[in-house]
Amino acid sequence: MHSGKSSHGAARKQVRAGATSMLLAAALTTLTLGAYAPPANAEYGDIVINNYSDEAGMRPPIFPHWFHRIRFRCKICHSDLGFKFKAGGNDINMAKIINGEFCGACHNGEIAWSIENCEVCHSAKPGTPTQVHRSTLQTLIMPLGK
Repeated sequence: MHSGKSSHGAARKQVRAGATSMLLAAALTTLTLGAYAPPANAEYGDIVINNYSDEAGMRPPIFPHWFHRIRFRCKICHSDLGFKFKAGGNDINMAKIINGEFCGACHNGEIAWSIENCEVCHSAKPGTPTQVHRSTLQTLIMPLGK
């Protein structure tokens, strides 16, 4: 009589091998797509600042306004740090940030992360103008500038 153990054992090995192959394929696909995924994009209310980035060959930074707004009062940035109430209204450059002005007042490696990872901020698509990012629905309902 045949016990059937060897055929079940072989079937289990095939299932495990198939599952392992599928997991490996999924992991490789995720890694591959992650490498080619589009960069971070601005969300509603974020500010794209492109005063100097295109000229310098860098992606424009995206300032996540609402992320900061839910953590701090307007006064902190707009009075204490001197940010104007207009997208692109400040003469911000990396030298000033490194010297502790504007973003550099907090993004100094002590209060918040420092500037070593450029892509954290410089993640907008090249050529994106300085603007407050609006939702698609808002753009369809009320054209910008009106």
